[in-house]
Amino acid sequence: MMTDAPLILWFRRDLRLADHPMLAAAVASGRAVVPLVILDPETEAIGAAAKWRLGLSIADFAAQLAGLGSQLVLRRGPALAVLEAVLAETGAAGVHWSRAYDPAGIARDSAVKAALKAKGLEAVSHPGFLLHEPWSVETGQGGFYRVYTPYWKAVKDRPIGAALPAPKALRAPERWPASDRLEAWQMGAAMRRGASVCLKYQAVGEAAAARRLADFIAERVDAYKAARDFPGREATSRLSENLTYGEISPRQIWQAGFAAMQAGAAGAEHFLKELVWREFAWHLMYHTPQIAHANWRDEWDGFPWHGENEQAEAWRRGMTGEPFVDAAMREMYVTGTMHNRARMIAASYLTKHLMTHWKIGLDWFADCLTDWDPAANAMGWQWVAGSGPDAAPYFRIFNPEGQAEKFDAEGRYRRRWLAELSRAPGEAALDFYAAVPKRWRLDPGAPYPQKLIALEAGRARALEAYAQRDAAAQATGIA
Repeated sequence: MMTDAPLILWFRRDLRLADHPMLAAAVASGRAVVPLVILDPETEAIGAAAKWRLGLSIADFAAQLAGLGSQLVLRRGPALAVLEAVLAETGAAGVHWSRAYDPAGIARDSAVKAALKAKGLEAVSHPGFLLHEPWSVETGQGGFYRVYTPYWKAVKDRPIGAALPAPKALRAPERWPASDRLEAWQMGAAMRRGASVCLKYQAVGEAAAARRLADFIAERVDAYKAARDFPGREATSRLSENLTYGEISPRQIWQAGFAAMQAGAAGAEHFLKELVWREFAWHLMYHTPQIAHANWRDEWDGFPWHGENEQAEAWRRGMTGEPFVDAAMREMYVTGTMHNRARMIAASYLTKHLMTHWKIGLDWFADCLTDWDPAANAMGWQWVAGSGPDAAPYFRIFNPEGQAEKFDAEGRYRRRWLAELSRAPGEAALDFYAAVPKRWRLDPGAPYPQKLIALEAGRARALEAYAQRDAAAQATGIA
């Protein structure tokens, strides 16, 4: 049925104007639009840092919409109830949104779509969060990919369409519904005093994301493959933060990286592979949603990982006595991000040297990362622990000291984040003490902590546990 009734555009993790399929389709329809963000229970449940950072992105996006003669409506409550209320208040004919692929998001969106269509209303989902829809990449046998390299080979030569332009104006409805104030949502409440510290390390919004991409392509992509594993260098794009909130699209990043590769940049293909690693994580979460909360390989279900204990808490606080691990944990607490090499070292130390369950680490990262991506976080932790898809050999145990010698030989990364190891600690190292809870009673002048465990002893203990797991698996025929 042809109608000129307004459309509600339900924004989630797609807070940009350019290359936005949902927004482009709405503008092409010529109809008035009501941009809406809902603080629903699914969004309320995300970690402290991610929720705070989402609030920053919402504020930036609201300003962008105002520049187009529109406005962003904010409502709190269950998604369907909020949508039904806004539909009634505006006389809108339906709701459009960009697809979610996590289990909670799929369940919510499916229920919303069914309820709206039952009332004869439009309910349309659009792509835009991924380069390739998870169901569109299949093996020769028609199933999904379980290993990254074949997945990469399957998609690397697929054509990626042109990015869509940002609209120059948005048609406003005859009447705007009431909106909450963003401040009333208190998105950063759980961050407490850490919010003001972490804020200076963020690059918020679509314009900041575009600058990051342009700077990376111009200055660092050529050396990316060779330099990306050195956390003390400025060698990566840092776009994970902006991708998380949809402040830039994966298609925009792919096109820039692909153009650089065509121009001969040595590191560009590896950069594209990292973007596709994110795609692979979401491919797996869509097809095997249990990856977020359970061992992907069920033969690990009986493995004797430790639960919560004092060692796990020391790891969380960056007080393990292993400088590379502690630097990584403090970097995350201060900036909301962590270098990828450091993530592997910190995760390996927790799950292997300390024999602590990967889910304890996964949950802490989910609470502390401003670039938190549920699929990448889950796959990364299970990859390191050995229980996941395409996992590193479970018997590979990263040695933090050896990794530091190889990737931080000059100690630049460790000195930046560990006040105890510097005669004159810098701003970043001291920011850690300004951000952590006072109840932790940490003092930059205190001696550096003793090691929680000797590295060789931790390695030997882990290898013995793996050997016992192998023997048990063979006995039961699972191996």
